[in-house]
Formats: sequence, structure tokens, C-alpha cells
Amino acid sequence: MSSFSEEMLSDAVSRETAKSSRHQRIPKHKPQVSWIWSSFNGFSVHQLYEVLKLRQSIFIVEQQVPYPDIDDKDKHCLHLMGCVGQEVVAYMRLVPLHVYEEGYYSFGRVVVKQSLRGTGLGRDLVAQGIQYLDKIRSGHPVKISSQLYLKEFYSEFGFQAVGESYIEDLIPHIAMIRAD
Repeated sequence: MSSFSEEMLSDAVSRETAKSSRHQRIPKHKPQVSWIWSSFNGFSVHQLYEVLKLRQSIFIVEQQVPYPDIDDKDKHCLHLMGCVGQEVVAYMRLVPLHVYEEGYYSFGRVVVKQSLRGTGLGRDLVAQGIQYLDKIRSGHPVKISSQLYLKEFYSEFGFQAVGESYIEDLIPHIAMIRAD
């Protein structure tokens, strides 16, 4: 996390708002997706390549943010891949208790291939991740760092914003928590 001036935050919010409105598309046909859970050691070389390719195409190239996507947390996470054939088209990682922040489970790197946004695939992905976390978290809350323009999306899953927005990797974010 970095500290930026209000002007820089405002500029970043404007850029993300414009990006958000570009992503609003007429709903398309949702493809038939196979959902695959994997530990880090359970990834095939092909699956790992597909996951990293998808994450890079969105988080680094599309969002124009050079940041260290490979952050050593992947080794500890449970990974959910949405596949069409051999291609990973949706992905998220579930972060174990205390890894993201003491006392919290988390998830992140939530991504859907650009051409499949607006199909409901992102909602399906997040719903599956939350359903799994709800089975294992034994009352521990889930805390995420949401891109600010996705605040309402995560609110639909019971997350509540906490604190002020902040800049993370040049993009406005907000902390959100889902408790029982």
C-alpha cells in the first residue's frame, strides 16, 4: 500500500470509473465451464501456465500495472479455476487463515477472461469461493482488498467496506469484510 495525495486518488478513481463503464456489456452467453479446485502442488504445468497467463493479461497488461503478481502466497492457497476445454477463463485463490492478515481468511486474484465478462461467470466464481470458505472458516471473518469500482459487486455477497479507500498498485481499493 502506498500513500498518495487526494488529487492522485481522484485521478485514479476517474480512470477506474471509466474502465468500469467500458466493462459493462450486454450480457452474453455463458459458456459451459468446468470448475477445478487445486492446491499449488496439485497444478499441472499446463494449468499453472494458464493461470499465470490469465492473471498477467488482466492485472498487468489490461490494467497497465507492473506489479509482482507472483508473491509467494500462491504456495499456501487453494486455487479455483474455471475452464473451457483446457483454457482457464476464470480464476481465484483462497487465502488461508492468518496469511493475508492475522485473524482473517481472504481471497484474491479474482479474474475472468475479458471476452467472457458480463456472462455471470464472475458471480459464479465468487459464489463458489465464498461457499467453500463458509464451510471451513468456523466463524472467522473474510477480509479482502477490493478494487474500489467492485465495492457494490462484493456487497452483494455480504461484504461491508471498512475504512477509507486507498491506492494499491496504482489502483483505488477498499478493504471489505464478510463476517457471520
